[in-house]
Amino acid sequence: MIRFVSGGLCAALALSSVPALAHAVLERKEASPNQSYRGVVQIGHGCAGQSTTRITVTVPEGVLGAKPMPKPGWTLTTTTGPYARAYPYYHGEIREGVKEITWSGGPLPDDQFDEFTFQARISDAFAPGATVYFPVRQECGAEAVAWAEIPAAGQSAYDLKSPAPGVRIVAAAQTATARPAPAPVKAGDLTIETPWMRATPGGAKVAGGYLRVTNIGSTPDRLVGASIPLAGRGEVHEMSMAGGVMRMAPVEGGLVIKPGETVELKPGGYHLMFLDLKSPVTAGETVEGTLTFERAGSVPVRFQIGAIGAAGPGGAGGHQH
Repeated sequence: MIRFVSGGLCAALALSSVPALAHAVLERKEASPNQSYRGVVQIGHGCAGQSTTRITVTVPEGVLGAKPMPKPGWTLTTTTGPYARAYPYYHGEIREGVKEITWSGGPLPDDQFDEFTFQARISDAFAPGATVYFPVRQECGAEAVAWAEIPAAGQSAYDLKSPAPGVRIVAAAQTATARPAPAPVKAGDLTIETPWMRATPGGAKVAGGYLRVTNIGSTPDRLVGASIPLAGRGEVHEMSMAGGVMRMAPVEGGLVIKPGETVELKPGGYHLMFLDLKSPVTAGETVEGTLTFERAGSVPVRFQIGAIGAAGPGGAGGHQH
């Protein structure tokens, strides 16, 4: 494992005395606690005129479940290890994960630009106002530069010779331009509120759907299925803990909505599972769908699409299947 050194020791990581001419920066400068973060490391130059042949990104403590994106022509490797502590992670805990990501090969000529991408989740170990640093080691044959210096309190990153790329932590955005919640849908004695789904990455074959159902009548009903044009089929599923293991399974016979009861389908509990996706579900769009009830029959609804891993229809980050 390559270890990064911050502060004045950073220069010792260079394999020559040539001044550092490259810069490694992150395209996305802000992230929020308990949300997914798509890190895009931008490399704008080589090392003293030489082509870049290797990029290593250190994933800091508190950044969880890092997954790199492969690059054609580059070999991708990762180093995993235990975290300093267990972190809440979607429906359970996570105790280890990727600590370093390395792309090697290329080469990337000095006069060209490229990006190296990974995805991870920012934990609640970071409060709004903090900055998370991702040290980057850039190698160019016999030359190397470690972009690993972290500013001291009150110091500007502009005062450093080899600053580590940083991401400022901000509170989850609540903007006035967010879509208003759609009006509840009435179907006999049932009221259906806030149907929404999570966006999916390319190639995903399943998507989760969520909503609230209230039965104001005197007779129980059952939610037995759902459908959207993008999926081959839809089922009602439940997530539950058994022996310390989170399990997901279809709800046999459908989900009962008792008289006077409100049932919420949400991440980590009852939910709709749309399988055999034909194309990705895209954030910011809406998808027409149908819910099937034992008594109320087929009920058309419109699902709002939140971000990948959203915790709610507004798009706060969370889980991916």
